[in-house]
Amino acid sequence: MPDKKPPTPLPPLPNWAPDWQKQGQQHVWLPYAQMQNTSPPLAAQSAVGARIKLHNGEELIDGVSSWWTAAHGYNHPHINQAITDQMADFSHLMLGGFASEPAYRLATRLSEKLPGDLNHVFFTESGSVSVEVALKMAIQFFQNQGQGQKNKIISFMGGYHGDTLGTMAICDPEEGMHSMFDGVLPEQFVLPVPTDEEHQAAFKTFLNDHADSCAAIVIEPLVQGAGGFKAHSPAVLQFLRDCADEHDLMLIFDEIMTGFGRLGRYANNEDNGGDTDSLFVCGQTGVVPDIITLSKALTGGTLPLAATIATGRIFEGFMSEEPGKELMHGPTFMGNALSCAAANASLDLFEQEDRLGQVDHIAAQLDTHLSALSDLPHIADVRVMGALGVIEVDEMRALNDLKARFVEQGVWIRPFGNVIYVMPPMIISDDDLGYLLDVFVRTVTDWTAGKI
Repeated sequence: MPDKKPPTPLPPLPNWAPDWQKQGQQHVWLPYAQMQNTSPPLAAQSAVGARIKLHNGEELIDGVSSWWTAAHGYNHPHINQAITDQMADFSHLMLGGFASEPAYRLATRLSEKLPGDLNHVFFTESGSVSVEVALKMAIQFFQNQGQGQKNKIISFMGGYHGDTLGTMAICDPEEGMHSMFDGVLPEQFVLPVPTDEEHQAAFKTFLNDHADSCAAIVIEPLVQGAGGFKAHSPAVLQFLRDCADEHDLMLIFDEIMTGFGRLGRYANNEDNGGDTDSLFVCGQTGVVPDIITLSKALTGGTLPLAATIATGRIFEGFMSEEPGKELMHGPTFMGNALSCAAANASLDLFEQEDRLGQVDHIAAQLDTHLSALSDLPHIADVRVMGALGVIEVDEMRALNDLKARFVEQGVWIRPFGNVIYVMPPMIISDDDLGYLLDVFVRTVTDWTAGKI
């Protein structure tokens, strides 16, 4: 066996870093990071509610909900107990051949909470894979009907749907994370979001020319997440629904970020059949897709789980006596019992506690605090959408210094691209929310003045 190479030089850790971090630094490859110069991650010791405790004893108020997952905060006793109870029976059994109560109950409850005929749940372990499954469902549906030429996907500029090969192909090709894979990924149609009459006319013209080769339209409804939190109106979703119906295309909503109440009642449309109590954009707007993908807050931020949920029409399109027409996908840990138990407990909390009311309260505080930033230099836009506040800047600079300044003041905020945003856990206390937003406004103000 050849000798191991000497360790690659990496940025130094703080003096208070625990031994396990010092030993493991050489072996953990971090996400979205240039390992040669990225700031080392902070060693976490525990997390409760909206607070994360570091190994040096300091606490941070979480302003981003661990990549938008921790809807109920950390260490919620109800979710913890559900996981513990399930562990006493079994942690995992393959879904190919065994039925587990947590998975079957979760599929039933998700179907009941979603609008329309979204009744058929396929479990996976991550958001990216749930979108991959949605694409496969749409394409194979038409193949099963003898329309194999309908195999292209329409997505939108500013969109982000994951980091796997299939999902990279439907992300915005100019947004930076995946541009190095040009020429490797399958070519799809990535178009401007049809937000006005000009773009809607162009979209209709495109469909007239290309719909026969397309299987689906996929969009993050109302807010495009990692592409910079760009927003559009419910009218855009209805326009896409009408276009999909006219041209026999599947409409896919990627609600991985927006699902489970994150936007609250931000875009409710009762006139269109919207439900003010729905946890999903499709329910609030009354625009029902053919397929929806869910993840992130599905388990309350505790364990990995995702779901791709389809209508009866799509499900029935895979029914056949002929071999090869079944959906050939099966992640090893799909429907994991612990993850599904956590998700059921998370749904309990959404049912028992007023999360949408909490989102409305956070939104009001965001409006109050962030409005003063709109007149500052270098601020291109300020927008609040439910429990999500976004500051779009003309050009991001001093990014690492900005992140460090937030940490120095006891808050966890992670700007990226050209946005500085806040998306706290829904259960955050008024005191923590007030402090978080005071720090946010003060720090952004200093940044615009060149003090950072």
